Parts: sequence; C-alpha cells; structure tokens
Amino acid sequence: MTVTPGVLGDVLERIRVADARLVCVDGPAGSGKTTLAAQLGDALEAAVIHMDDLYEGWAAGPDGGAANLRRWVLDPLAAGERVRYRRYDWVAGEWAEWHDVPPSPHLVVEGCGAGARQVDALGAFRIWVEADDAERLRRGLERDGEEAREHWLCWMADEAGHYAREQTRERADLRLDGFGALTSAPSDDRPT
Repeated sequence: MTVTPGVLGDVLERIRVADARLVCVDGPAGSGKTTLAAQLGDALEAAVIHMDDLYEGWAAGPDGGAANLRRWVLDPLAAGERVRYRRYDWVAGEWAEWHDVPPSPHLVVEGCGAGARQVDALGAFRIWVEADDAERLRRGLERDGEEAREHWLCWMADEAGHYAREQTRERADLRLDGFGALTSAPSDDRPT
C-alpha cells in the first residue's frame, strides 16, 4: 500500500508535532506496513527496521519479535548506545548476520509487534495499518505462496491474541486502512 503525497505529508506533520524520534508502523500481517515504512524512511531519512528480521520464524509470533526488538533496539536506543540487531534467515531457519543501525534523528520500525506497549516509554509515534482478513491472506499468499497458508492462518491467530493483549490499535496515534487512506486519530474516537 502506497500513500499519496497528501497523506504522507499529513503523517509526517503529525510525527513532527509529536516530536517523536521512534516511529512504529504496526498492524496485522499483509495490511501494507512495509510499503508505508519505506515511504516514511525515505521522507525522514531514517533507517527502517523490519520486524520480519527479528522473529525467530513463524512459531515465535509477534511476542517473540517484540522481545528481540526490546533487547536489540529499544533498550540500547533508550540508553543512548549503538543499535544493532541480528537478522533471522527464514530459509536457513537460523540467525544470520548482525546489522548496525546508523544514528539519525528518526528510526522507523515496522511489522507485527512494532507498537507493543514497550515503545510507549520512548515516546514512539504509533501508526496502525489494517485491512480485512481476506485481503491480508490474499496478499500474504501472493507473496509467500499457497504452501504458506497454514503458517499464515496460525500467524493470524497469534497476532490477534497479541493485539488484544497489547491494545495496539486503540493506543495508535494514527490509523490508516490497507489502501493508504487515513481512517482516524485518537482524538477522532473521543466524545466531544
């Protein structure tokens, strides 16, 4: 999902107003997070960390990726230390090389679990991206192949539990649909 220049400008302005260094793009698998994160990374001249690199395969689920995000990225970032993470090689089924994240005014993290409660202490700007289950599964199988269907169905159940516990959607600073349209900000949900 690619957002229009107008939507991108609105998102960037909200990040600027929030004075957030850490931008987390979260939402269910297949909703369009990766493409949005790439746009944000380019516009902010920021490194982009993909949660797909932090999961230890399908079975670890969003919780496992969030734990690695904390250990390798969030804790060092909060301490002002060098940020580096190890990439998981899904084909080989093992941890691969380390990646150093260059210091910059912004860091974008995208993927399921990127906006878990642990990012709140760092003043993260949380963006939620969502699409309906049928569309997400279609996109996922188009990318990963029909042989990944069972993995996708299990992942979708795992992420639903993760999001219910973390209340990521409800805590988001901004919400977009899986086609690039802004759907709401927290103030839109509050009674007037």
